[in-house]
Amino acid sequence: MSRGQLRDVFITGAGTFLPGPAIGVDTMEDFIGRVGGRRSAVGRRALRWNGVETRHYALTPDGRPLHSNASMTAAATLAALQDAGLAIEALQHLATATTQGDYLVPGHASAVHAELGNGPLELASYQSVCASALMAAKGAWLQIRAGEADVAVAAAGEFSSRWFRPEFYEGTALVDARGRTRVEADFLRFTLSDGAGAVVMEPSPRPAGLSLRIDWIDLTSLAGRFDPCMWAGSTFADRGDMKTAWSHAGPAAAHAAGAVALVQDFELLKIVIRAWIGVWLEKVDQGRIKPDEVDHLLCHYSARSLREEIVSVLRSTAAMIPEEKWFSNLATVGNIGAASIWVMLDEFMRSGRARKGEKVLLIVPESGRAMVGFMMCEVV
Repeated sequence: MSRGQLRDVFITGAGTFLPGPAIGVDTMEDFIGRVGGRRSAVGRRALRWNGVETRHYALTPDGRPLHSNASMTAAATLAALQDAGLAIEALQHLATATTQGDYLVPGHASAVHAELGNGPLELASYQSVCASALMAAKGAWLQIRAGEADVAVAAAGEFSSRWFRPEFYEGTALVDARGRTRVEADFLRFTLSDGAGAVVMEPSPRPAGLSLRIDWIDLTSLAGRFDPCMWAGSTFADRGDMKTAWSHAGPAAAHAAGAVALVQDFELLKIVIRAWIGVWLEKVDQGRIKPDEVDHLLCHYSARSLREEIVSVLRSTAAMIPEEKWFSNLATVGNIGAASIWVMLDEFMRSGRARKGEKVLLIVPESGRAMVGFMMCEVV
């Protein structure tokens, strides 16, 4: 490659790791546990809202971990490399994404590399919520595009269920005197799932079968406009003030204040949804996205009701992509946070729906502090 020349980048393999058996709605609470020994007052409503029918947990019903986040992410990485017909020794750059790794320090990529057990390589850790998957993808994409690496993996893993065990809530300000868990915390317990996904990137398509050429990846943060919408590490009231975060109070005091558990501001989420759509509309106005040219849309969303709200807004705009072009596996695997988009893409590519020359648009909104990412691909 001549100096200054940028290369095309192709997704040549995808892999998924889903822990344990598929868990149905009737037994989900057996795995995450009952706060104070009581059945959740909002669990059934949450499941109707999100439309998840089965999901996977990396825990046994008594809370014993079957895997680590790193081991699941490593398994998805190996599956993606195998799909691409590559050995682990070919990997040169590993970019990982997660909401929370197994350690506070060091980063998730180091833990995943340790699980893989291969020789020295370059790595990068990306930590946010769902959109961190596309952060890692953009980092890996640029490595290949610039000629810094010939084989890169963007991988994402989540072990959300460990956050939802009763110990995160009992004895804290999130549970009132009558033993009721604050809705903003309890609802999320029935929203997120465990698992990992990964994609392999190379400067040439695979010799047999279909690949995806990545045309572009865009990420837009709206954090300057909003307080955190989904967070862990602060109380509900003080979440916008970094000086009050959990580390300043110490872990014991922060836990008692309910500042360690994962929570969601659902009223703010309604506003953030429209901000995501605003960015989508801007991409259409700029000609970056041409809805008529999109053959398949893989849009990550945490709940069926959120999809319905997004569609209801888009229907009155030129940005709407017909729902028959939408692909989702939320109902069968649940919302796996950062891993969702790669698990979805892996299943899509194995579904037989993709045809050469078709455009595939991936969209990942994130409620953490309002972010949204887009990736445009073409099937080759």
